[in-house]
Amino acid sequence: MNGLTSWFLSIGGWVMPVLFCGIMLYSGVKKVDVMSSFLEGAWEGLQTAAKLIPTLVALLCAIGMLRSSGALELITKLLEPAARLLGIPTETLPLALMRPISGSGSLAMLREVLQAYGPDSLPGRAASVMYCCGDTAFYIIPVYCSTIKITDYRYALPAALAGCFVGTLCSVWTVKLFF
Repeated sequence: MNGLTSWFLSIGGWVMPVLFCGIMLYSGVKKVDVMSSFLEGAWEGLQTAAKLIPTLVALLCAIGMLRSSGALELITKLLEPAARLLGIPTETLPLALMRPISGSGSLAMLREVLQAYGPDSLPGRAASVMYCCGDTAFYIIPVYCSTIKITDYRYALPAALAGCFVGTLCSVWTVKLFF
């Protein structure tokens, strides 16, 4: 290991204890009741989680239907010519389509690409970077907007999907540039 890596590893074990002690000291100086603040925050988090359950159930049902109906494969076949034109490996299309919808679904797609083509192949590298470059827009938008009580988020979805598309393109082009 180089010196910087070993330095980070030695410091890493101290970060959480120092942070915890710092919070306790700060709360003591400010005379904050840490336990009641913690319990209040935990209660708010539990209420937020309970509000999200219907959204999560609907999203999981939609993902299951998308995969089991064959719609994902059909959409992939329809998008293959455009993907070739843009330089996107067609093997990564299911991952690119699933990434804005489901983190666990896209992780399964990444695993399939890595098993089929290997981690050092163009599809494997592109899929690895693609998996890390985006987020689950269909999950994030309802969660964040419902948490802060935004009901009209019609512009958020196109913006998030545009970001996912640009992230997909940039991930593939970056892999092609450096590998």
